[in-house]
Amino acid sequence: MRLILLTLAIFALPSGAAMAQDKKEAALPAIPEALQALSERGAQMRYLGSQHGMEGWIAIYQGQEQYYYVTQDKKAFVTGLMFGEDGRPITIEQVKELQAQSGEVLDFLAADLPKEEVTKAPEESTAAKTPAERMFTDVQNSNWVKIGDDAAPVVYSFIDPNCPHCHDFINDLRKKDFMKNGTVQLRLIPVGFQESSLAQAALLLASPDSGERFLKYLDGDKNALPAKGDVSTQAVQKNMALMQAWKFNITPLIVYRSVSGEIKIIRGRAKDIDALAADLPRGTVTP
Repeated sequence: MRLILLTLAIFALPSGAAMAQDKKEAALPAIPEALQALSERGAQMRYLGSQHGMEGWIAIYQGQEQYYYVTQDKKAFVTGLMFGEDGRPITIEQVKELQAQSGEVLDFLAADLPKEEVTKAPEESTAAKTPAERMFTDVQNSNWVKIGDDAAPVVYSFIDPNCPHCHDFINDLRKKDFMKNGTVQLRLIPVGFQESSLAQAALLLASPDSGERFLKYLDGDKNALPAKGDVSTQAVQKNMALMQAWKFNITPLIVYRSVSGEIKIIRGRAKDIDALAADLPRGTVTP
């Protein structure tokens, strides 16, 4: 089966002695040589299983997770998400199976947010962040493109460069001049579910004039965002992993903190753009 492996980097790490496994992990393979340097730096390693001749692993380090697939000689690895020929997200299925088998709730899979069009965050605990607050922190730390004034209230949106509903949402904001008059600072989080849009998303994040470039693309200038294959997709991969981890399955996926301090999620194009703008903090908004 041909598989699509979204590649961030391929490189070998220094060899090291195989680490002894805990008794409860005796049946699991030893951490491969290519990943031992990560483990020795303190990363928590989780074995995902073998797919298409490659061992899959998760490394969790300083609260961040990454997916690795080790080559058959176990001396190098590929990092990113693995997809099947039919677009099936193999990596995400492996993570879910790991969670089901071990009963372990991994932080980046902990949220199972309701599926209403608009989802509000519950009250924040004084002892720990709620899943919604953790999700919002992850969204803030994603790779995004800014359109609008720095002082304006922020709205995040996961978008695929070729998603027509994403285009409609952004143009809805433009028709109201919300990005120009200080009502909204829009932060686009590009993802790519096709080979062409993946390349476009990578180019968008790598461009110094990314916001202006994307608006030109929306206005019909296809040369503003060509599907070049020579740009690293690492930043896009992080966004896609974030989207999958929090079970976001639609674009646009809009996330913002409301005037009341609640975190809200809109799945799909916002039906009432004026209501969205009215729900944002007022402190720095131009009347």
